[in-house]
Amino acid sequence: MTGFDAALIDLDGTVVHGGSLLAGAGAGVEALREAGLEVLFLTNNPTRSPAGWADHLSELGLPGDADEVLTSAEATVRYLDAHHAGARALPVAGPAVVEQLETADVTFVEDPTAAEVVVAGYHAGFDDEEMTRGLRALLDGATLVGTNRDRWVPTDAGPIPGSGAVINAVAGAAEVDPEAVLGKPSQETVDLAMDRVGAAPGDCLLVGDRLDTDIAMGERAGATTALVLTGAATGSDLEQTDVRPDYVLESLAEVERVLDGDAVDGA
Repeated sequence: MTGFDAALIDLDGTVVHGGSLLAGAGAGVEALREAGLEVLFLTNNPTRSPAGWADHLSELGLPGDADEVLTSAEATVRYLDAHHAGARALPVAGPAVVEQLETADVTFVEDPTAAEVVVAGYHAGFDDEEMTRGLRALLDGATLVGTNRDRWVPTDAGPIPGSGAVINAVAGAAEVDPEAVLGKPSQETVDLAMDRVGAAPGDCLLVGDRLDTDIAMGERAGATTALVLTGAATGSDLEQTDVRPDYVLESLAEVERVLDGDAVDGA
């Protein structure tokens, strides 16, 4: 029925929208599981832990466990441990994000002049004070690491600025480029995902709603990609990008058509 060993599934805009499960998402995930695929939810939303996401999905009627969720915060922790172990880090991110990063082998500091690395991510309370702290640390020689590049995120009330907006603001003020931005489509996230599902990229199906993160990551890695039109991207966006999904689906509910080989080709 399918040549895939694993499915990497985005969450916001693919499975959930704000606090609700998208129509047909549960059936789509169940179809993948019944087909024998290892399922991994892959999210650039760093505000919930994997356990928090698993609980949230279960509350919405989609049972799972923490091992089935990989977040951009986890990828950021892995990067900090590999490249900045023992460093003094200044967080320019909200409390929920900082909480996810506390397992990293860094010491968080409040003094910008003491920081060796600035870690920026989603921050609902981002303001001039936070901008100034990040700016001063970067001008004093700290490097910049971001949790993920999403410039906006969907909510029940409408789009709000995401991690990428914070990272871009701080980087722009200091006129520096981030040393790394984790989450999708980074190679670090690809490597973590492949380790988690125990499969090669070419044996994976990646399903998501964003061309610049989800589909770009799958395309670069060599996975089969399916764009769903329930979130950020629209059909017209396909005419304005070089990123080409292998399949375009109205929603995750149609993913079984990819498994059966009769979904609409995205080329």
